[in-house]
Amino acid sequence: MSWQTCISVQTSRQGLLLITENVSKAFASSGVTSSGLLHIFIQHTSASLLIQENADPTAKRDLEEFIDRLVPENQSWHRHLDEGSDDTVSHMKSAVTATSLTIPVKDGKLLLGTWQGLYLWEHRRAPHSRRLVLTFLG
Repeated sequence: MSWQTCISVQTSRQGLLLITENVSKAFASSGVTSSGLLHIFIQHTSASLLIQENADPTAKRDLEEFIDRLVPENQSWHRHLDEGSDDTVSHMKSAVTATSLTIPVKDGKLLLGTWQGLYLWEHRRAPHSRRLVLTFLG
């Protein structure tokens, strides 16, 4: 069995946005009750996806600070600045993170670990509407 849909997620700012519920609701509406794999793909080059700790908010803040230190803005060698100082930086952040995730599914339920959540990582400062493609193969 296979199933596919697209969902939109609105971001309000740069940073990690928990999307576990968005994805779970969309997948639940599929009616899938079998086992297989759910693949999630983000159709953007300035945002990414992550499975990470979802219980302690300090873990989220540490990750956000980590990526900002790894890829700082306003470097003299940055050339791609058409949409602002976070333009080329957002693409670099996407390059070192993930644009897709695969999650095992059993009996129609996502098999995320106890402390795992699905995050959309917005790398731009301005709000954006991000499209995710969800594909189930079972």
